[in-house]
Amino acid sequence: MEKLALFDFDGTISYEDTLFKFIRYAVGDLKMILGLIVLSPMLVLYKLKFIPNYKAKELMLAYFFKGMEKEKFENKANEYSLNCLDSIIRTKAIERITWHKKQNHKVVVISASIEAWLKPWCQKNDLELLATKLEFKNGIVSGKLFTKNCYGLEKVNRLKEKYDLSMFDYIYAYGDSKGDEQLLSLADEKFYKPFRNN
Repeated sequence: MEKLALFDFDGTISYEDTLFKFIRYAVGDLKMILGLIVLSPMLVLYKLKFIPNYKAKELMLAYFFKGMEKEKFENKANEYSLNCLDSIIRTKAIERITWHKKQNHKVVVISASIEAWLKPWCQKNDLELLATKLEFKNGIVSGKLFTKNCYGLEKVNRLKEKYDLSMFDYIYAYGDSKGDEQLLSLADEKFYKPFRNN
């Protein structure tokens, strides 16, 4: 029997939100600031819980990237992943991931962030990934999500789709927000905001 270690990314492995960092990297400071001003009414409604998480994400991604060629978007995402993510990673999170790998545990990152900008970093670090996928139509960013937003219960659904959990005799889970509650509830050993000191 195998052991499984599940890690949320934003706020758990990283100490900053990768969505905003990616937007800034891809479009620059000025376009990002102007965009956030335009989007501010939507962001207020999201904070007040009038707009669900997935819809706010779609509106934001559509504003900045709808109509962009898939190749250009994926190149930006790949550059960002490999050149920028290491600068926002918590040292203690990497130490814990390394410990799990040395124990031969299966380590899976489960994130609501977009797969395109997490996958290269995960591949570099030999980690499996379940994340939200962006939709492309005819090689163009549509502004919609291709999968359900990998948040809350959807994290559990995606995990069970990919893995037979009965094959694991022990599950560790690490998270930092309301969106991780259902994932943490699966675990034999759960850690909430475990790496906040570093």
